[in-house]
Amino acid sequence: MEKFSKLSGIVASIELSNIDTDMIIPKQFLKTIKRTGLGKNLFFEMRYDEHGKKINDFILNKSPFDNSKILIAGKNFGCGSSREHAAMEPRHLGIKAVIVKSFARIHETNLKKQGMLALTFENENDYDKIQEDDYFSFTDLESFSPGQQITLEIIHKDQSKESIKLNHSFNSQQIDWYKNGSALNLIKANNQL
Repeated sequence: MEKFSKLSGIVASIELSNIDTDMIIPKQFLKTIKRTGLGKNLFFEMRYDEHGKKINDFILNKSPFDNSKILIAGKNFGCGSSREHAAMEPRHLGIKAVIVKSFARIHETNLKKQGMLALTFENENDYDKIQEDDYFSFTDLESFSPGQQITLEIIHKDQSKESIKLNHSFNSQQIDWYKNGSALNLIKANNQL
């Protein structure tokens, strides 16, 4: 995956808690061992009807949210079985950061392996500050390090701004995954030395 050190853009909000890995990618799409065609099945049963047509009201099917690189959700994101595909799907759709109230531990690590930012709100009430047309800007990714919070600037539709703090549980090795675009990219780079 492509690495990044700056991130800003409109946010897609899925206002649910306990989003499990089967909601993220249903089991019928776990047959592939290739890395092609991923992304289109993200939240399949919420994004498409029984005939495979897009459900227009779902956030990731609406413009401009269909191009969002930042996803937010409630508590216990990624619970259920530990599916690598559930972390690969959002990344292949272009999502680079997932901000939630809390993660299921294994899914959080799988997102990190994909080079994504897996972040939680320092103050869960900050989740309620986010409005549908908000623009997010991460202001200090260049200094991303273990134990140091990340600052997120929220720019509302009326151009008012708020800054909130986000927590992470990245260790030094996991930050290297992020800086290289994924754990596999880091392994590949180390093997070329």
